[in-house]
This record gives sequence, C-alpha cells and structure tokens, in this order.
Amino acid sequence: MIEYPKVAVVILNWNGKFFLEKFLPSVYNSTYPNVEFIIGDNASTDDSVSFVREYYPTIRIIQNDDNYGFAGGYNKVLQQVEADYFVLLNSDVEVTPSWIEPVVDFMQKKDFIAAQPKIRAYHQRDHFEHAGAAGGHIDYFGYPFCKGRILNITEKDEGQYDAENEVFWATGAALFIKSSAWHEAGGFDADFFAHMEEIDLCWRLKKMGYKIGYTSKSIVYHVGGGTLNTSNPKKTYLNFRNNLLMLQKNLPFWRALAVIWTRLWLDLIALLHFLAEGKPRDAWAVSRAHQYFFLYFFKTALKRKKYNAKENKTGLYKKCIIWDFYTNKIQKYNKLSVNNFHNK
Repeated sequence: MIEYPKVAVVILNWNGKFFLEKFLPSVYNSTYPNVEFIIGDNASTDDSVSFVREYYPTIRIIQNDDNYGFAGGYNKVLQQVEADYFVLLNSDVEVTPSWIEPVVDFMQKKDFIAAQPKIRAYHQRDHFEHAGAAGGHIDYFGYPFCKGRILNITEKDEGQYDAENEVFWATGAALFIKSSAWHEAGGFDADFFAHMEEIDLCWRLKKMGYKIGYTSKSIVYHVGGGTLNTSNPKKTYLNFRNNLLMLQKNLPFWRALAVIWTRLWLDLIALLHFLAEGKPRDAWAVSRAHQYFFLYFFKTALKRKKYNAKENKTGLYKKCIIWDFYTNKIQKYNKLSVNNFHNK
C-alpha cells in the first residue's frame, strides 16, 4: 500500500470572496489522497469566510485577528497546521485535479526542500505568468527574474523550459515546502509584509545548503495582481524596500555594502524615470523605501545569520539582468549564457 505524505494546501485570504468563488472549486477537486484544505483569513471585512463556511464546510478556517500581510499572515496560520508538506497557494490561482502529485513526487525523488509548478497566465493561458513562470533566479545586484519572464516581458510557453531542474527561488503563488524546512528557516520575515518574502525565504534555505526545484509536470494558472496591481505605488514601495532588506540580510558583509551602494544609485535612476513618466507617487514610493531601509538598518542587521552548511548558489546570475535587458537587448531567458549562472 502506497503511503502518501500529508499535504496541507493553505490559501491566505483577505477580502477575496470573488477569487474564492471562482477558483476554490478547482482546488477542492484536487485528487491527491492525503490532503487538507485550509483557508487562512487575515481579518477580512467582506463575507468571504461565511461563503467558505456555507459552501465548503469541510475546509478548515483559521482566522487571524488582524491583516498581517502575506508574510505575517502565513506565519501565524502555519503555526497551527501539521503536515509533511505545506502548499502556499494564492487565492487567484486555478489548478488542475492532479496538480499536487507531480510536485510532491519530484521533491521526494530529487531531494528538494521546496519547489514550484509551472505558472502560466490565467488570462493568456499559453504564456508564462510574471510571478514565478518556470522558476526564479536572482542577479548580482538582487534583481529577480524567471525562466520565461525577464523584467516585464513574459514568454509564450512552447515547452522550452520543461526540464525539471534546480532554481534559486520558488514563487509564493504556489509554493511547495517541507514543513520541517519551513520551521527550521523560521518561515517568512513578517517585516516584509508582502512581496519578495518567498525569495528571502528561499535564499535562507539555499544558505543552509538546501535545494529549490521546479517541475513542469504540474501546471497552474495565476491571475496575478489580485491584491495589489502592478501600477499600485504601495507595490512599488514594497518591492524596492524589501529588495534592499533582502540584500542586507543575505549577502556577505562586504559584498552587501558594495551591492547596496550601487542599488541605491540605480534606484535613484528608477525614481527619476518615474517622475519623467508622470508617476510622482511611484517616485515617492522609492524614496520612502530608502527612508525605511536607513531607519531600520540596525534592526535588519540583527537578522543576518551564519549557517554551518555550505551555501548552495545554484541559480544565482553573475551579471546584471538590467544591463542585459536594456543594453544587450536580451528579453528571453534562454538567450542568457549558461556560463553566467552558478551551478553549485
């Protein structure tokens, strides 16, 4: 008799009744034989919780007493969940019935501590979706990108990234992670609130020597921007702020100084670009991100840790993806030289 490890699929909700109505049926029809479905609610003020209670009475609901964001919300909810694997799934994701099995099998066979399925766009179903695509990477200056998505350009999925392999980070839109690794790493950094918390978590796991994987044998469809769309200045603020915090936490000391110094100037260019585009609120968001970084510099410094294991750098890009994109006109992942990636 086959023993299936227990999987807990946890959807964090905040005023998301529309997405729950639309996408929860596909999740609920998952065929994996040992699964628990959980809605973690960040003190919603709509009737999403009552909707789940009425139409999905077997789904467990864990309610937080406030909106702690994506990072803090999941931290509080997962403290109350017991399973071998956690699946952190966005509420705006459509899945197929057999989406869980391939990822769990892949992780067990290849000894990956965390992994993601292929992420396609819900509204353009033959294209990769921005948040994760076919697995995440990060460049020398901390800019994240994916197989199938560089900056704001997403590729059509033509099977070019179907190889199962190791990546640097797995998307928080559909993150599979062993519960033991989640607890060992301490979960998300709650100060991030939202955006890049999964990259920070994966970076810590890599520093522990663990492997992060991607498999194309499972495909999900992500709407994206369900809570904050790409043009929201709050998203601009969180992305610029959290990227600096992540660099300060995870880079070696002297390299952190050099990279963050460079990033501050690059961010200034971005600020001026926002102003030139007539987006003063986004420009102010970049400034606010820098203000937070300096105000809480010493608090973030205390989060730096040394690990006994040899750091796994696989998936780190040795060059600057911004330079490659704008100067070298590289807009597809498979046009990047494999020699510019760390592979161990």
